[in-house]
Amino acid sequence: MKAVHFGAGNIGRGFIGPILSDSDYEICFVARNEKKISQLQERGQYPVTLANETRDTELVKNVTAVNISDMDEVAESIAEADLVTTAIGMSALRDIAESIARGIELRLKKTKRPEPLHIIACENGIGGSQRLKKLVYPLLKPSERKRADEFVAFPNTMVDRIVPIQQHKDPLKVMVEPFCEWVIHKAGMLEGFTRIKGVRYVDSLDPYIERKLFTVNTGHCAAAYFGYLDGYSTIQEAIANPKVLEQVRGVLNETGAMLTLKHNLDSKKHEQYIEKMLHRFTNPHFIDKITRVARSPLRKLSPNDRLVRPALQAHKMGLETNHLVAAIAAALVFDHVKDPEAVKLQNSIREHGIGYVIENHLGIPDTHPLHSRIADKYDESFSSYRSEAEPDLLSRT
Repeated sequence: MKAVHFGAGNIGRGFIGPILSDSDYEICFVARNEKKISQLQERGQYPVTLANETRDTELVKNVTAVNISDMDEVAESIAEADLVTTAIGMSALRDIAESIARGIELRLKKTKRPEPLHIIACENGIGGSQRLKKLVYPLLKPSERKRADEFVAFPNTMVDRIVPIQQHKDPLKVMVEPFCEWVIHKAGMLEGFTRIKGVRYVDSLDPYIERKLFTVNTGHCAAAYFGYLDGYSTIQEAIANPKVLEQVRGVLNETGAMLTLKHNLDSKKHEQYIEKMLHRFTNPHFIDKITRVARSPLRKLSPNDRLVRPALQAHKMGLETNHLVAAIAAALVFDHVKDPEAVKLQNSIREHGIGYVIENHLGIPDTHPLHSRIADKYDESFSSYRSEAEPDLLSRT
């Protein structure tokens, strides 16, 4: 079978690639980096190393690559594929919509009854595949959309694997954590689909997506923002501090209470899931920089993302939100000068005030009870951060 994967970054090579390779897919990466493209074409394989004591390594074989700028070649690859996947970031899906539309168009032209094609956006968010569909379909003719409804599917998915930014002499080598999880909404698949080894197909995807987003992503960024306030450089250093660990655990206990109530989860099993996720954050074989995990605070503080959304839902259910409020306040303090969103956030606070930012960026009106609590906690966190950080502010930024 053939797969086309958009994105030859660490997630694409370190997560999606190995799973598809284990299911005997030939993988064509669609990428921008000329060096990676030429290496993938020449070598046809690359190493993936697990971040464990023995550094177990496997070769992902039967791979090649094409340049995203060569739309004809990309379209031809899609026309011949059984599966299309992405790992490029939700905001970049718009950039590949035309290539996918041209591939679908070419596929439909080649035969009256093309083989089924599944297009799966393996992104860190909710409803990525359907969002991609909404970007692709307007680029198709009405007659093509009708046929695509029959032969092309965009099932939503949830993916989870931590792959930090890293540098190796081999531009294709990638190190990943041993844990990984890939869940696909079964109802979104076309009849007779071939299962991918290691992927779980479920009737209801929402519980898995929210459990992951509001445990792994919420916990990870909370550790980063709390750690940044205390002057740490890596997630591992921050979590090693019992104070930070308990702050993060407090956040996850609050999201856990919300998730358990909303999705009728087994509370004991979810507690075990939380502890397992916290253990992942402490992996001593990784150097996971806080500035990487904390980056793009405006996106992470948006109304439907990993901090504000669970806080609003928990509050609506009458549940505790003290630790979530503290995490949101810590994110509002994040001021790393090399992060464009952090700079924009701090400029907005200075220009308009914290109340304006909470209402306009976080989407929490000043009439909502969480608004004043976040503002008060921000003032407290900002004062504490400034008093501790001023002596070595230049070295930190």
